[in-house]
Amino acid sequence: MKKFIQKFKPLDIAILGAIFVIIAVGVLAYLGKNKLFSNSPVIFTKKIEFEVMARGVPQTDPNIPFVIGQETFITIRNVPYSKLKITGVKFAPKQMVIPVPDGDKPYMIVQDFSQLYVYDYIIKLEDTAKITKDGPVVGGNKIKIGTPIVLEGFNYRVNGTVSNVQVIEDVR
Repeated sequence: MKKFIQKFKPLDIAILGAIFVIIAVGVLAYLGKNKLFSNSPVIFTKKIEFEVMARGVPQTDPNIPFVIGQETFITIRNVPYSKLKITGVKFAPKQMVIPVPDGDKPYMIVQDFSQLYVYDYIIKLEDTAKITKDGPVVGGNKIKIGTPIVLEGFNYRVNGTVSNVQVIEDVR
């Protein structure tokens, strides 16, 4: 073994040492263990809830198509993503504002009877997101207020917009 080591010259040992350091740095950067070498923008992973507002949904069926606990397939900015769990649903028939000149308030909100079968929905969804300095990222897309989303289930396909985003807990 001693004869084998003596065959190496100092330049050979320096080259082998440099190769070892380059491989070690590459492995650390790939695994993301060393933030100095990693260029990943992900700070941590957390569970988020976000609400999707779907306005003006025509529906003649009296049953609400969005059921708490069921899953809905979502498409974010025309990119199919995944099925997410529905954690909350709010809905109201289409409403309108009527001015009231002699009342306590200057206006009154009533159901719009010219659009009997049109509803507004707010659907709350839950997912695990990568949190970056710019905000949560789901399926490679930033989830922010105003992001267009399509919800699709067994008997519905609805266009909506993200109206609220909340980070709720750590994922371990």
